Amino acid sequence: MSENCSHNCSSCSENCSERTQESLIIEPNKYSHIKKIIGVVSGKGGVGKSLVTSMLACSMKNKGYKVGILDADITGPSIPKMFGINKKAGGNQYGMLPVESENGIEVMSVNLLVDNDTDPVVWRGPIIAGVVQQFYSEVIWEDVDYLFVDMPPGTGDVPLTVFQSLPIDGIVIVSSPQELVSMIVGKAVNMAKIMNVPILGIIENMSYVACPDCGRKIYLYGESKIDIVADGYGIDVIGQMPINPETALYCDKGMVYKADLKPLEKASQKLEQLLK
Repeated sequence: MSENCSHNCSSCSENCSERTQESLIIEPNKYSHIKKIIGVVSGKGGVGKSLVTSMLACSMKNKGYKVGILDADITGPSIPKMFGINKKAGGNQYGMLPVESENGIEVMSVNLLVDNDTDPVVWRGPIIAGVVQQFYSEVIWEDVDYLFVDMPPGTGDVPLTVFQSLPIDGIVIVSSPQELVSMIVGKAVNMAKIMNVPILGIIENMSYVACPDCGRKIYLYGESKIDIVADGYGIDVIGQMPINPETALYCDKGMVYKADLKPLEKASQKLEQLLK
């Protein structure tokens, strides 16, 4: 220990061997009761994180769990649209209140606060990161078994804020079948390792198209390499979602909860293990 050490790591500038790491985890609203927090991430955009988030939430809801979605994609929120939520979020003297979807999932998104769904959010990174923290610390997430955090793509301000500020129990990485998959997965995996966040597994979206006549799988982007990539990083493949026009139709109609959830059964079992 340095002779100049003040014994207060929060204010002392000495680099002692006994220095303790100050936690950046923020407290939830005192009326919130959240058991598990799951982040849904990807190294790039356009792979279907919001779709996977919504369908995972619906899958766990169908199993009898209480579920919430924190839409952390502040500049590109799409969760309310998928669930057909038009009502605006409210609040009381204790905090903000999420809006409940038709199938009973609590949702908080910036699109539930702005006047019009098409109003752009033109904010700088620190403000966006602060809003994400508010969606955790000021929103009353009452008796939620699983809180899913739909994150924006990449490894910028918001994912960093979420990993540092929220007690994440694990992340699900979303990918696609193109050759870029190794890079996409690698960025997410390496960030999770740096931040010491557990990786629950990887879900490949747009894996194939099922022939409507014979059911044969047609690989539009070539044969999937997700198993090879996952093995290389030591993580599990917990789902392969097909391109399904019916799912797209349900999302457009605000009824994502009616989509076929069978491709995510392995992922939902993995999530159940967290509680058990």
